[in-house]
Amino acid sequence: MEPVALTIQMIAVLSLLGLTVVLFAFEVLRVDLAALLIMVLLGALSYVPMLEGLVDVRQLFAGFSSNAVMSIIAVMIIGAGLDKTGVMSRVAALILRHGGGTEQRIVPIVSGTVGVISSFMQNVGAAALFLPVVSRISARTRIPLGRLLMPMGFCAILGGTLTMVGSSPLILLNDLIAGANTTLAADQQIAEFSLFSVTPIGIALVVTGILYFVLFGRWVLPKTAEKTDGAAGQSMKQYLKRLYGLQADIFELDVPAGCSLQNQLIGDVMLANRLYIIGTYHQGRRWVGPPIDVEITAPCRLAVLGQRQVVERMAERCDLTIMPRLEIFAEEFVPTRAGVAEVVVPPDSQAIGKTARDLKLRRAHGLSLLAVHRGENTYSHVETEDHEATDISQLTLQSGDTMVIHTPWDRLTQLKSNNNYVIVTSDFPQEELRPKKVGWALAFFLIALSLILFSDVRLSLALLIGATGMIISRVLTVDEAYAAVSWNTVFLLASLIPLGQAVQETGTATWIAQQVLSALDGWPMWSLQAGVAVLATVFTLVMSNVGATVLLVPLAVSIAVTAGGDPGLFALTVAISTSNSFIIPTHQVNALLMGPGGYRVADFVRCGGIMTVLFLVVSLTVMNLFYV
Repeated sequence: MEPVALTIQMIAVLSLLGLTVVLFAFEVLRVDLAALLIMVLLGALSYVPMLEGLVDVRQLFAGFSSNAVMSIIAVMIIGAGLDKTGVMSRVAALILRHGGGTEQRIVPIVSGTVGVISSFMQNVGAAALFLPVVSRISARTRIPLGRLLMPMGFCAILGGTLTMVGSSPLILLNDLIAGANTTLAADQQIAEFSLFSVTPIGIALVVTGILYFVLFGRWVLPKTAEKTDGAAGQSMKQYLKRLYGLQADIFELDVPAGCSLQNQLIGDVMLANRLYIIGTYHQGRRWVGPPIDVEITAPCRLAVLGQRQVVERMAERCDLTIMPRLEIFAEEFVPTRAGVAEVVVPPDSQAIGKTARDLKLRRAHGLSLLAVHRGENTYSHVETEDHEATDISQLTLQSGDTMVIHTPWDRLTQLKSNNNYVIVTSDFPQEELRPKKVGWALAFFLIALSLILFSDVRLSLALLIGATGMIISRVLTVDEAYAAVSWNTVFLLASLIPLGQAVQETGTATWIAQQVLSALDGWPMWSLQAGVAVLATVFTLVMSNVGATVLLVPLAVSIAVTAGGDPGLFALTVAISTSNSFIIPTHQVNALLMGPGGYRVADFVRCGGIMTVLFLVVSLTVMNLFYV
């Protein structure tokens, strides 16, 4: 290949690349705003006479309609649809049932699962679909979301190296090899790779990623604090203790057949034991907030809210078993679906002069009354330092009373339209779940997935078919679909695409590659291969991995032939190394997770820097062990 001379356009592109790195590294501006600024500067400089041709201004905004960006928008909508119908909650419950509630056990299960899925599905799609799952796991376990999303995202990227269809560079590799073979001698022809040819590399990389976070996650992951404000954001135990002096938590009790609680009324059991029964399960039927006049039918499970010592005394006296964690009720009582709220009785309420038993709060509205706050006094079933236990079901309500309730959030949302009550709590998830639409959601998800795997339909179109189907079938409303899209992610990626195109089309990438490879001329074969891997890693940070692969594979093959190396190995090195994109949030997966995880660029630099080195060492080692 003839040497490429440095031009003024290349100098301008190199300057913009340097400015991008500075803006990202020092976070002078938000990353999406920084990317938008770079795009605007790139377009403005194209009108300077000596820089004409820096970028085609007619295509400056083409990134917003690119295959990658449209795919991300569609997969976010599909993920929201699956979450809206409760599918993702069930997946989260399944993971917690087998993985427990510790970070050390959840990270391998989630990351390994996403890694495998991304081996046959675009990694950003796998990450987007599991984002609501991880979010719900975080809410249930109180593990900060930032400590779960980055391991998942990194393993989604690594999982793309498990098969030849796991990432765009590997999909392109055989086509590029076919093109290179036309210029090679018969004894230098490169054999094409089969579907699972790269699997040993992918397995080694995914295992490395999981071990990295399991062993060193406590030090490298950001120590983000969980939100503790509001009814949905803090634990119920903290909320009740802080505001009302009530010390209580939720326990699940196994009630055997023949138990002394058989045929007793729920209200009587609550009053006698100074606790609250907020859920029952019998013969496959769950009842959240069962009415107090319903009899207990054993065998069954009870969800009980109360002090641990009180619950333990009841369990011992009645021969009940306290489960180590919520099992039957794990889904119903997570903070994202239910919690403690406050409801005030207004002056014109029809509830004035009536008791909770008269109003049938549980049967009519799904509200489990925990306490009534009146003036300076708080009344509840539970005895505290400040007040004695009271049968609040028989307490006559007055104007201005604040009822402290435990309720599913969807039932509280429905109560907003009832003029007899004023809901004081506002920071709770006010979303309407649509479990009846789960069939439609799964159907359109499977349609999109089938089109991706078994047809030649463009990725973005296949995903948009699934997303549009969910909207048409009313799994989601149009407004909900718009709200599901992370628009800062869209602007970040779309604004950087023109810069990557300028790097390639002005010859800047070719010039950089030639400078690096000429500096390595005469080095040992292993160092040449490592140099190619590092070059591919750097290029994929500032341009698309597809562009980097198309540019570098022919160069790598030429270097290998000249140095007497294996051109197939060098081509594979490029295609694998373009997945090594962890240092800055320019990769689609990193950009997707940056906002929800609350990450800063410094978090990616610290955590991704080590992952980048591990990626290079492991991938080069495995390639030289299995492919030489």
